Amino acid sequence: VPGGGAPLRPCSTRGAQRGIHKPVIDRIIRVDHAGEFGANRIYAGQMAVLGRSGVGPVIQQMWNQEKEHLKKFNELMVAYRVRPTVLLPFWNVAGFVLGAGSALLGKKGAMACTVAVEESISEHYNNQIRTLIEEDPEKYKELLQVIKQFRDEEQEHHDIGLEHDAEATPAYSVLKTAIQLGCKAAIFLSERI
Repeated sequence: VPGGGAPLRPCSTRGAQRGIHKPVIDRIIRVDHAGEFGANRIYAGQMAVLGRSGVGPVIQQMWNQEKEHLKKFNELMVAYRVRPTVLLPFWNVAGFVLGAGSALLGKKGAMACTVAVEESISEHYNNQIRTLIEEDPEKYKELLQVIKQFRDEEQEHHDIGLEHDAEATPAYSVLKTAIQLGCKAAIFLSERI
């Protein structure tokens, strides 16, 4: 080891580190942290515009859950010694702009954004669940539980968006497709850099 220090080892999290496939876990935790960070910024942007409106409490409730998701992924990043994506400063701005921009279209626009993002994230979490089950469901039990819970909560946010007239947004399908393409690009990039 350069400098004569002890080699770095992943710190233990209730034995979760034994035998993990580090590249897979690094990618999963890095991208999920970035996604939850971005979701927080989206809801911050929506609240900046619609916080005092009738839909403000609904957005705040979803944002509170996203804050818990981000907190958990912050903890997992430390426990598994995963570096964050270098794109966090970009996601900081892009998330807020997307949230505020969709909210400027009104309640329906904000909810259309929520539906598009949460549908993308639920699909992304389902892919991760499949990957971890194929790898070793026992070895990744803790992470699987976290991802399944968060996937279910993201799906609830999706459904809340639909209940609040997301589909009545002008050019809904165009807006949804554009946002989902952005989500796919963000996922691809955040896994890698």
